[in-house]
Amino acid sequence: MPTETFEFQVEARQLLQMMIHSIYSNKDVFLRELISNASDALDKLRLESLRNDGIKEDVSDLHIGIEVDKKERTLTVRDNGIGMSHAEVVQLIGTIANSGTAKFLKELKESQENQESGASEELIGQFGVGFYSSFMVADEVTLLTRRAGESQGTRWVSSGEGTYTVETVDEAPQGTAVTLRLKPEDTEDKLFDYTSGWKIREIVKRYSDFITWPIKMAAESTGDDSDTESVDGTPREPETVNSMKALWARSRSEVTDEEYNELYKHISHDWTDPLETVRMQAEGTFEYQALLFLPSHAPQDLFMQGHKRGVQLYVKRVFIMDDCEALMPEYLRFVKGVVDAQDLSLNVSREILQQDRQIQLMHRRLVKKVLSTVKDMMSAHPDRYETFWREFGRVVKEGLLSDFENRDAILGISSFGTTQDAEKPTTLRAYVERMKEGQQHIFYMTGESRSAIESSPHMEAFQAKGFEVLLLTDPVDEVWVQSVPEFEGKQLQSIAKGEVDLDTDEEKKEVEAEREKRQQEYAGLLTWLTDRLSEQVKEVRLSSRLTVSPACIVGDTYDVTPALENMYRAMGQEIPQVKRILELNPTHSLVSGLRTAHAAQAEESGEGTDGSGLAEAAELLYGMALLADGGELSDPSRFIRLMADRLAQTL
Repeated sequence: MPTETFEFQVEARQLLQMMIHSIYSNKDVFLRELISNASDALDKLRLESLRNDGIKEDVSDLHIGIEVDKKERTLTVRDNGIGMSHAEVVQLIGTIANSGTAKFLKELKESQENQESGASEELIGQFGVGFYSSFMVADEVTLLTRRAGESQGTRWVSSGEGTYTVETVDEAPQGTAVTLRLKPEDTEDKLFDYTSGWKIREIVKRYSDFITWPIKMAAESTGDDSDTESVDGTPREPETVNSMKALWARSRSEVTDEEYNELYKHISHDWTDPLETVRMQAEGTFEYQALLFLPSHAPQDLFMQGHKRGVQLYVKRVFIMDDCEALMPEYLRFVKGVVDAQDLSLNVSREILQQDRQIQLMHRRLVKKVLSTVKDMMSAHPDRYETFWREFGRVVKEGLLSDFENRDAILGISSFGTTQDAEKPTTLRAYVERMKEGQQHIFYMTGESRSAIESSPHMEAFQAKGFEVLLLTDPVDEVWVQSVPEFEGKQLQSIAKGEVDLDTDEEKKEVEAEREKRQQEYAGLLTWLTDRLSEQVKEVRLSSRLTVSPACIVGDTYDVTPALENMYRAMGQEIPQVKRILELNPTHSLVSGLRTAHAAQAEESGEGTDGSGLAEAAELLYGMALLADGGELSDPSRFIRLMADRLAQTL
C-alpha cells in the first residue's frame, strides 16, 4: 500500500513544538514513558489471551527490549505486546483525543514561565502524553507495530514538524517498536547521551525497576560485530536490567521510601512524592495485598466530570484493570495505588466486580484503612494532615452524604474554619472540648466565604457572648449538615435557623420582664408587618440574635437554606420556594422608629396602617435584611429607587 501523509491535529502540533523547543529540567522522562506504554501493551495482551481463546500469540516470553546503535545514534524501545492496528495508529497518534486539550496547552505555556523546577514534567505525566515526550530527545521518531492476531503491520514516521507518514508493511513483528533518531548530546540543555548503556540503566533503575515485565537491554552496537558477540562468537544474551519485584509483595524492610515514591509516580503520573504510603496485607480465607498512596496535592481535574478514580487491580500479579472503581468510593477518588488479590477470577468485568462479595469486603477494609491512616496522621504528623485536609477536605466531606457506615470516622478526621482562630481550622472534638458550660449545641453557619459569614447579622449575639461558631464555606457543607444531626451527643445547630437563646438561666430571669414588655409594645407592628410582607415571609418576630443590625432573615429548623435552593435550581431541580422569618432588633433606632410611626398612624387613622411611606419603609427593611443574608431582590431597581428617595428626604 502507498505511504500516506497526514497533518498533526492543531493541538497536537502545538504540543509537539512546545516540547521540542522548550527547556525541561529532566528529559529522562521520555524513556520512562515509553517503557510504561510498553508495559501497558504487555498487560493488555496477557489479559486478552486469558479472556479470548482466539488470541493465538505466544505469551510465554513477554518482555520489553531496549536496543542502542551508537553509530546510527538510534535508541529503540520494543515490546511483544498487544500492538496496534492501522486504524488505531491513525486515531491515537497525531491527535489528542482527551478532553481539556485547550486547558492543557494553556497550563503548559504557563508552566514554561514558572521558575519552579519540575513544573512542566508534572503536566506531561498528568495529561498522559508520554509518547510525545520522545521528540524532546529525537529528531525523528519511527513506530513499527502489528496488532496481535493481524497479519500486516503499520509504520508511522515523523520529525515532529507538522506532518507524519503512515504505511502498511507486510513484515512486522507482533507488538510495537519505537525507534528514536537521537539529537546530539547537549549537557548544558540536560540532553544526555541516550546511546550510553550506563545512562539507560540508570533511568530504568530509577523509574522502572518495579515494572513486572523484564526489561532486556541488548548489547550496544558500534558498527563492529565483535562487541555484540561472546567469546565463542555466539550472540551475547540481552541483560535484564530491572528487578521485576512487585513492591507490594516485598516486606517493608526490603523497600526504600524512594522506591515507594517512584512506584507512586509511575501509577499516578505525578511528579511529586506522595504525602503518605499505606501498606495493607490480608491473610486467611481471602488473601490480598494493597499498597496505597495519599497524594501531596490535588489533581486539577479532581472535581471535573469524567475524572478517573480507583486503584489498579491485579490478580496474582497479573494486571486486570486501571481505575477499579469498585475498590474505592467516590469521595476517596484521589487515592492511588495497587491492590493484588490472590483468589479473584482473571476474567472479570467492572459490572461483575460491583457485585463480587470479596471485592466488597476489600472495599470496606481499604476505606477503613485509609481513614484510620489519616486519623493517625492528625496526631503523629499534624503538618502532613494540614496539607492533606487543605488539598482533599472538600472531597472527603462528600463521604458524609454517601458512606453512612464510616460517617463517624469521617467526622473525626474533618476540620472546619472557626471563629476561635482566624488561621487554624478546628476538629469537632476540639470544638466540643472548648464548649461553654451549659452549651448544648455545636453552632455553625454556612456561607460563600469566611468574611461573608463573619459580617452576617446572625453572628452578632454569638460574637457578643463569646460563643464559638464553625464557619462552613465549601458547597458540600450546605448539603451534609442537613443529614448529620449530631457529633458525640451534641446537636449541630445552624445559627441562621430557628430561635436563638444564648442566655443563662440567671440572665433569663433578669431580662424576662423586659422581653414581655417589648413583646407587648411591638405586637401591633409585628402583626402588621407579617400581613404586609405575607408574600415574602411567613412570620415577623423580635430577635434575640441581633445586637447591631436592624433585621435579619432566618429559616425554620428544617428549612432548606437559600444557598441549597440555588444549588438545586442550578442542577435543574425545581423546588417550592421557602418562605422564611423576618426577625427585628427592638433596640435598633430604625425598628423602634418604625414602631413609633406605626403606632402614631394607627391611632390617627383608627384602622389599618397602609400608608405608602410606612409600607415603603417596611419594604426597605425587608430588602436590607435579604441582602445581608446573601439573598437576591425580586425587583432591584425598585429597591434602589425607594432608597434614593428616602436618602433625598434626609438632606
